[in-house]
Amino acid sequence: MELKHIAEREGRLSSFLRGELKMSTGLMNRLKWGDAIRVNGVPRHTDHPVQIGDTITVRLDEPTPEYPAEDGALTILYEDDHILLVEKPAGMLIHPSRSRNTGTLANLVIGHYEKTGQQAAFHPVTRLDRDTFGVVLLAKNSHIHSLLQASDFQKTYHALVFGQPEEESGIIDAPIARRPLPSLLRFISPEGKPSLTEYRVLERCEGCALLALRPITGRTHQLRLHCAHMGWPILGDPQYGSEESIAFSNQFGLTSQLLCAKVLEFAHPITGEDLCIESGQIIGLSSCKLG
Repeated sequence: MELKHIAEREGRLSSFLRGELKMSTGLMNRLKWGDAIRVNGVPRHTDHPVQIGDTITVRLDEPTPEYPAEDGALTILYEDDHILLVEKPAGMLIHPSRSRNTGTLANLVIGHYEKTGQQAAFHPVTRLDRDTFGVVLLAKNSHIHSLLQASDFQKTYHALVFGQPEEESGIIDAPIARRPLPSLLRFISPEGKPSLTEYRVLERCEGCALLALRPITGRTHQLRLHCAHMGWPILGDPQYGSEESIAFSNQFGLTSQLLCAKVLEFAHPITGEDLCIESGQIIGLSSCKLG
Protein backbone atom coordinates (compact mmCIF):
# COMPACT_ATOMS: atom_id res chain seq x y z
CA MET A 1 0.00 0.00 0.00
CA GLU A 2 1.11 3.56 -0.67
CA LEU A 3 0.16 6.78 1.10
CA LYS A 4 0.20 9.90 -1.05
CA HIS A 5 -0.10 13.62 -0.30
CA ILE A 6 0.48 16.80 -2.32
CA ALA A 7 1.85 19.54 -0.07
CA GLU A 8 -0.23 22.70 0.30
CA ARG A 9 2.31 24.36 2.61
CA GLU A 10 6.02 24.41 3.32
CA GLY A 11 7.67 22.57 6.21
CA ARG A 12 9.81 19.68 7.33
CA LEU A 13 8.87 16.32 5.89
CA SER A 14 8.34 14.93 9.40
CA SER A 15 5.59 17.47 10.05
CA PHE A 16 3.65 16.22 7.01
CA LEU A 17 4.11 12.61 8.03
CA ARG A 18 2.73 13.27 11.51
CA GLY A 19 0.11 15.80 10.44
CA GLU A 20 -1.47 15.30 7.03
CA LEU A 21 -0.58 11.60 6.74
CA LYS A 22 -1.26 10.88 10.44
CA MET A 23 1.69 8.52 10.80
CA SER A 24 2.68 7.41 14.29
CA THR A 25 6.18 8.20 15.52
CA GLY A 26 6.95 4.48 15.74
CA LEU A 27 5.97 3.82 12.14
CA MET A 28 7.83 6.90 10.90
CA ASN A 29 11.00 5.83 12.71
CA ARG A 30 10.71 2.34 11.26
CA LEU A 31 10.42 3.61 7.69
CA LYS A 32 12.75 6.61 7.63
CA TRP A 33 16.03 4.68 7.17
CA GLY A 34 14.99 2.98 3.94
CA ASP A 35 13.61 4.36 0.71
CA ALA A 36 9.95 4.01 1.68
CA ILE A 37 9.50 7.78 2.24
CA ARG A 38 9.88 9.85 -0.92
CA VAL A 39 9.38 13.41 -2.10
CA ASN A 40 8.74 13.76 -5.83
CA GLY A 41 9.89 10.17 -6.25
CA VAL A 42 13.24 10.67 -4.50
CA PRO A 43 13.99 8.98 -1.13
CA ARG A 44 14.28 11.67 1.56
CA HIS A 45 15.03 11.82 5.27
CA THR A 46 12.42 13.20 7.63
CA ASP A 47 14.18 16.58 8.00
CA HIS A 48 13.89 17.28 4.25
CA PRO A 49 12.29 20.68 3.48
CA VAL A 50 9.02 20.21 1.60
CA GLN A 51 7.78 22.89 -0.80
CA ILE A 52 4.22 23.66 -1.89
CA GLY A 53 3.24 21.29 -4.68
CA ASP A 54 5.70 18.54 -3.72
CA THR A 55 4.31 15.01 -3.81
CA ILE A 56 4.98 12.95 -0.69
CA THR A 57 4.61 9.19 -0.95
CA VAL A 58 5.10 6.52 1.69
CA ARG A 59 5.31 2.84 0.76
CA LEU A 60 3.95 0.56 3.47
CA ASP A 61 5.41 -2.90 3.02
CA GLU A 62 4.22 -5.60 5.39
CA PRO A 63 6.31 -8.63 6.42
CA THR A 64 5.28 -12.05 5.12
CA PRO A 65 3.44 -13.90 7.90
CA GLU A 66 5.05 -16.97 9.42
CA TYR A 67 1.77 -18.88 9.21
CA PRO A 68 0.10 -20.25 6.06
CA ALA A 69 -2.76 -18.70 4.14
CA GLU A 70 -5.88 -20.86 4.07
CA ASP A 71 -8.89 -20.89 1.77
CA GLY A 72 -12.09 -21.26 3.75
CA ALA A 73 -15.44 -19.76 4.65
CA LEU A 74 -15.03 -16.12 5.68
CA THR A 75 -18.09 -13.95 6.25
CA ILE A 76 -17.23 -10.35 5.35
CA LEU A 77 -19.41 -7.63 6.86
CA TYR A 78 -17.52 -4.62 5.43
CA GLU A 79 -14.34 -4.11 3.42
CA ASP A 80 -12.47 -1.26 1.74
CA ASP A 81 -8.82 -0.44 0.99
CA HIS A 82 -8.06 0.21 4.66
CA ILE A 83 -10.16 -2.02 6.93
CA LEU A 84 -11.92 -5.38 6.97
CA LEU A 85 -14.73 -6.45 9.30
CA VAL A 86 -15.60 -10.13 9.51
CA GLU A 87 -17.65 -12.61 11.49
CA LYS A 88 -15.64 -14.80 13.86
CA PRO A 89 -17.35 -18.10 14.69
CA ALA A 90 -17.29 -19.61 18.15
CA GLY A 91 -14.34 -21.91 18.80
CA MET A 92 -11.92 -20.11 16.47
CA LEU A 93 -8.72 -18.41 17.61
CA ILE A 94 -8.00 -14.92 16.32
CA HIS A 95 -4.28 -15.45 15.75
CA PRO A 96 -1.94 -18.45 15.46
CA SER A 97 0.09 -19.49 18.47
CA ARG A 98 3.25 -21.49 18.97
CA SER A 99 1.23 -24.65 19.36
CA ARG A 100 -1.20 -23.98 16.52
CA ASN A 101 -0.62 -22.02 13.32
CA THR A 102 -3.57 -23.20 11.22
CA GLY A 103 -7.34 -22.95 11.42
CA THR A 104 -7.38 -19.44 12.88
CA LEU A 105 -9.03 -16.25 11.68
CA ALA A 106 -5.64 -14.93 10.60
CA ASN A 107 -5.11 -17.88 8.25
CA LEU A 108 -8.46 -17.28 6.56
CA VAL A 109 -7.96 -13.53 6.25
CA ILE A 110 -4.49 -13.90 4.69
CA GLY A 111 -6.02 -16.46 2.33
CA HIS A 112 -8.69 -13.92 1.37
CA TYR A 113 -6.05 -11.27 0.68
CA GLU A 114 -4.04 -13.63 -1.51
CA LYS A 115 -7.11 -14.77 -3.43
CA THR A 116 -8.18 -11.18 -4.11
CA GLY A 117 -4.66 -9.95 -4.94
CA GLN A 118 -4.37 -7.54 -2.01
CA GLN A 119 -1.06 -6.42 -0.51
CA ALA A 120 -2.47 -6.37 3.02
CA ALA A 121 -1.55 -7.77 6.41
CA PHE A 122 -3.40 -9.10 9.44
CA HIS A 123 -3.70 -6.44 12.15
CA PRO A 124 -6.57 -7.21 14.57
CA VAL A 125 -7.98 -4.08 16.22
CA THR A 126 -10.70 -5.75 18.26
CA ARG A 127 -10.18 -9.19 19.76
CA LEU A 128 -12.56 -11.86 21.02
CA ASP A 129 -12.08 -14.89 23.24
CA ARG A 130 -11.87 -18.15 21.32
CA ASP A 131 -15.47 -19.07 22.17
CA THR A 132 -16.98 -15.60 21.77
CA PHE A 133 -18.35 -14.95 18.28
CA GLY A 134 -19.34 -11.93 16.20
CA VAL A 135 -17.78 -8.80 14.71
CA VAL A 136 -13.99 -8.44 14.49
CA LEU A 137 -12.29 -5.32 13.07
CA LEU A 138 -9.00 -5.70 11.19
CA ALA A 139 -6.64 -3.07 9.80
CA LYS A 140 -4.93 -3.86 6.50
CA ASN A 141 -1.62 -2.26 7.40
CA SER A 142 0.29 -0.97 10.42
CA HIS A 143 -0.53 2.67 9.63
CA ILE A 144 -4.29 2.11 9.76
CA HIS A 145 -3.85 -0.07 12.83
CA SER A 146 -2.05 2.79 14.58
CA LEU A 147 -4.81 5.25 13.67
CA LEU A 148 -7.48 2.93 15.00
CA GLN A 149 -5.71 2.53 18.35
CA ALA A 150 -6.87 6.05 19.22
CA SER A 151 -10.46 5.48 18.06
CA ASP A 152 -13.50 5.60 20.31
CA PHE A 153 -15.34 2.30 19.89
CA GLN A 154 -18.89 1.62 21.00
CA LYS A 155 -19.37 -2.13 21.43
CA THR A 156 -22.61 -3.95 22.07
CA TYR A 157 -22.70 -7.65 22.94
CA HIS A 158 -25.63 -10.01 23.22
CA ALA A 159 -25.52 -12.69 25.90
CA LEU A 160 -27.90 -15.43 26.98
CA VAL A 161 -27.63 -15.78 30.75
CA PHE A 162 -28.81 -18.28 33.34
CA GLY A 163 -31.05 -16.36 35.70
CA GLN A 164 -32.50 -12.87 35.28
CA PRO A 165 -31.69 -9.33 36.41
CA GLU A 166 -34.32 -7.80 38.64
CA GLU A 167 -34.09 -4.45 36.84
CA GLU A 168 -34.59 -3.89 33.12
CA SER A 169 -31.29 -2.02 32.87
CA GLY A 170 -28.39 -0.87 34.99
CA ILE A 171 -24.62 -0.64 35.42
CA ILE A 172 -22.38 -3.32 36.89
CA ASP A 173 -19.51 -1.82 38.87
CA ALA A 174 -17.08 -4.52 39.99
CA PRO A 175 -13.25 -4.24 39.83
CA ILE A 176 -11.37 -7.07 38.14
CA ALA A 177 -8.00 -8.55 39.11
CA ARG A 178 -5.84 -11.25 37.55
CA ARG A 179 -5.34 -14.58 39.26
CA PRO A 180 -1.73 -15.60 39.96
CA LEU A 181 0.17 -17.14 37.04
CA PRO A 182 0.06 -19.59 35.36
CA SER A 183 -3.72 -19.09 35.46
CA LEU A 184 -5.15 -16.85 32.73
CA LEU A 185 -8.41 -16.28 34.59
CA ARG A 186 -9.58 -13.14 36.38
CA PHE A 187 -11.71 -12.55 39.47
CA ILE A 188 -13.67 -9.79 41.16
CA SER A 189 -11.56 -8.05 43.81
CA PRO A 190 -11.56 -4.68 45.59
CA GLU A 191 -7.87 -4.45 44.65
CA GLY A 192 -8.64 -4.97 40.96
CA LYS A 193 -8.88 -2.44 38.15
CA PRO A 194 -12.11 -0.40 37.90
CA SER A 195 -14.54 -2.20 35.59
CA LEU A 196 -17.95 -1.02 34.39
CA THR A 197 -20.57 -2.71 32.22
CA GLU A 198 -23.95 -1.34 31.14
CA TYR A 199 -26.69 -3.94 30.68
CA ARG A 200 -30.22 -3.98 29.30
CA VAL A 201 -32.72 -6.85 29.21
CA LEU A 202 -33.86 -7.64 25.67
CA GLU A 203 -35.94 -10.75 26.31
CA ARG A 204 -36.97 -12.90 29.23
CA CYS A 205 -37.96 -16.53 29.33
CA GLU A 206 -38.24 -19.12 32.04
CA GLY A 207 -34.99 -19.19 33.98
CA CYS A 208 -32.99 -17.23 31.39
CA ALA A 209 -32.64 -13.78 29.86
CA LEU A 210 -31.16 -12.26 26.73
CA LEU A 211 -29.07 -9.18 27.57
CA ALA A 212 -27.45 -6.36 25.63
CA LEU A 213 -24.10 -5.60 27.26
CA ARG A 214 -21.99 -2.48 26.64
CA PRO A 215 -18.52 -2.57 28.21
CA ILE A 216 -17.60 0.89 29.48
CA THR A 217 -14.13 -0.38 30.38
CA GLY A 218 -12.30 -3.11 28.48
CA ARG A 219 -10.96 -5.66 30.93
CA THR A 220 -10.16 -9.24 29.94
CA HIS A 221 -13.19 -11.53 30.48
CA GLN A 222 -15.13 -8.52 31.79
CA LEU A 223 -18.58 -9.41 30.50
CA ARG A 224 -18.36 -13.04 31.55
CA LEU A 225 -17.11 -12.10 35.02
CA HIS A 226 -19.63 -9.32 35.57
CA CYS A 227 -22.60 -11.46 34.60
CA ALA A 228 -21.39 -14.27 36.87
CA HIS A 229 -20.78 -11.79 39.69
CA MET A 230 -24.36 -10.54 39.43
CA GLY A 231 -25.77 -14.05 39.75
CA TRP A 232 -26.67 -14.57 36.09
CA PRO A 233 -23.68 -16.30 34.44
CA ILE A 234 -23.56 -16.63 30.66
CA LEU A 235 -24.82 -19.99 29.47
CA GLY A 236 -22.15 -22.30 28.09
CA ASP A 237 -19.35 -20.64 30.07
CA PRO A 238 -17.35 -23.44 31.72
CA GLN A 239 -14.90 -21.11 33.48
CA TYR A 240 -17.08 -18.52 35.18
CA GLY A 241 -20.40 -20.35 35.29
CA SER A 242 -22.06 -21.54 38.50
CA GLU A 243 -22.68 -25.21 39.22
CA GLU A 244 -26.31 -24.71 38.21
CA SER A 245 -25.57 -22.85 34.98
CA ILE A 246 -22.90 -25.37 33.96
CA ALA A 247 -25.25 -28.29 34.64
CA PHE A 248 -27.99 -26.55 32.65
CA SER A 249 -25.56 -25.85 29.79
CA ASN A 250 -24.32 -29.44 29.76
CA GLN A 251 -27.89 -30.69 29.67
CA PHE A 252 -28.45 -28.90 26.37
CA GLY A 253 -24.97 -29.41 24.88
CA LEU A 254 -23.76 -25.82 25.24
CA THR A 255 -19.98 -26.17 25.17
CA SER A 256 -19.05 -22.50 24.64
CA GLN A 257 -20.47 -19.29 26.05
CA LEU A 258 -23.46 -17.73 24.29
CA LEU A 259 -21.81 -14.35 23.93
CA CYS A 260 -21.88 -12.45 20.63
CA ALA A 261 -20.03 -9.26 19.68
CA LYS A 262 -23.19 -7.93 18.04
CA VAL A 263 -22.57 -4.29 17.07
CA LEU A 264 -19.40 -2.24 16.57
CA GLU A 265 -19.62 1.54 16.07
CA PHE A 266 -16.62 3.73 15.24
CA ALA A 267 -15.34 6.44 12.91
CA HIS A 268 -13.51 5.35 9.77
CA PRO A 269 -9.79 6.11 10.27
CA ILE A 270 -9.41 7.80 6.87
CA THR A 271 -12.79 9.23 5.84
CA GLY A 272 -14.12 9.99 9.32
CA GLU A 273 -17.44 8.38 8.33
CA ASP A 274 -19.43 6.93 11.23
CA LEU A 275 -19.73 3.18 10.74
CA CYS A 276 -22.13 0.82 12.50
CA ILE A 277 -21.39 -2.83 11.71
CA GLU A 278 -23.73 -5.54 12.98
CA SER A 279 -23.15 -9.27 13.24
CA GLY A 280 -25.59 -11.53 11.47
CA GLN A 281 -25.23 -14.17 14.17
CA ILE A 282 -28.24 -14.27 16.44
CA ILE A 283 -28.93 -15.28 20.01
CA GLY A 284 -32.70 -14.99 20.27
CA LEU A 285 -35.67 -16.10 22.32
CA SER A 286 -35.59 -19.47 20.51
CA SER A 287 -32.15 -20.08 22.04
CA CYS A 288 -33.73 -19.50 25.42
CA LYS A 289 -36.35 -22.19 24.94
CA LEU A 290 -33.78 -24.95 25.03
CA GLY A 291 -36.21 -27.53 26.26
